[in-house]
Amino acid sequence: MLTARTKSGTIFSLSNKYEKENLLILRNHEKFFCPVCGEAVSLKLGNQRIYHFAHRSGTVCSDFHESESLYHIKGKLQLFRWLQIQGIPAELEYYDSVIGQRPDIMFDFGGNRYALEYQCSPIPEEVFIKRTESYIQHHYIPLWILGSKHVKAKRSNVFSLSNFNYFFLRKITNRQLVLPSYCPEEKRFHILCSIQPFSIKNATANHQQFSIHKTGIEEILEPRVFNSFNYPKWANEMEKFTINWSLHPSPDVNRFLREIYHHNLNLYLLPPEIGLPVSHSLLIQTPPIIWQTYLYLDVFQNKSPRSLIDLKGVEKAFNKRAKLNELFLRKLPQLPNETPFIAVREYFQLLERLGIIIKRGESMYQVQKGFIIPTSNREKEEGKHEFYQKNRTILGKI
Repeated sequence: MLTARTKSGTIFSLSNKYEKENLLILRNHEKFFCPVCGEAVSLKLGNQRIYHFAHRSGTVCSDFHESESLYHIKGKLQLFRWLQIQGIPAELEYYDSVIGQRPDIMFDFGGNRYALEYQCSPIPEEVFIKRTESYIQHHYIPLWILGSKHVKAKRSNVFSLSNFNYFFLRKITNRQLVLPSYCPEEKRFHILCSIQPFSIKNATANHQQFSIHKTGIEEILEPRVFNSFNYPKWANEMEKFTINWSLHPSPDVNRFLREIYHHNLNLYLLPPEIGLPVSHSLLIQTPPIIWQTYLYLDVFQNKSPRSLIDLKGVEKAFNKRAKLNELFLRKLPQLPNETPFIAVREYFQLLERLGIIIKRGESMYQVQKGFIIPTSNREKEEGKHEFYQKNRTILGKI
């Protein structure tokens, strides 16, 4: 940590640029204490690391969840100085005794108080949720920024994202979901947007990056993102993934494969309307090809044209699958009002635009035409090509 309390109760911050010689003299004449637990801390003045305070071995501190890496210390110090340069009132490692939490940086901007958490190591979901909810309850806006080293690019616009990565998703004014991160080595912010998962751990996304020296706080709170989507690339990635996991199935996938075969379906001969991207698909951990196949089995398979579909019944079937662990859902701490069924609603809206169903009421749809199941690979490829050519404008605006 970069702040400590002196014997007199004054907060001493290493964010100021002190000469090592002066700090050595101070260390010999002053004692320092943790502002949270009150235990004595040591002033570390090594040659390879940023000067910092550290708890002594055996100390138990309620705020001491993880040891700080050089990467983390450098990052939060750079972010703090970045706010200072902009003239934004900010306090490094501010401890709020009312809620018993200490964000990396507390700052005021635009009439709001923010708690900036720069997170460079995984923490349990319950800790992330508790911190976030506590900030909100006490009138802070939490601003979680992930250490960029945790965002793994596999290839151009394809990223490996863990459930922990998804915790950092936040919604900006235009309802876009963005995932912000920062790299202290590059001194650059990275923003992922238009995130479209095609498997549990992999997704396509648009990637933007900004130098900290050319970026203001407004561009991080409300980044100007490009809402574009490359459907052919996403569909190609999903197809490769589907082939791979069907050849090496997990127990969950085996259960899924057994069920579709029981219904005379072939994984490789599904219609192009099954396995489509929607904006909030990331709220469902299960890949789109699986959860949309379950929707087909539960809702569409036995429906003829002009049949009615009530979304209340669809939601009941969806929740039943989740309860049986046939579907796995994500809880995203910064999106408490976004339920996974939003993705299902978006899928129905997409099917409406594709001419499969027609909306007949607030929660009622009518089947306009059925799904056409291919009977051969050739038929599937021809149908897929025709589907994209006919609907490329719709699919490019997801």
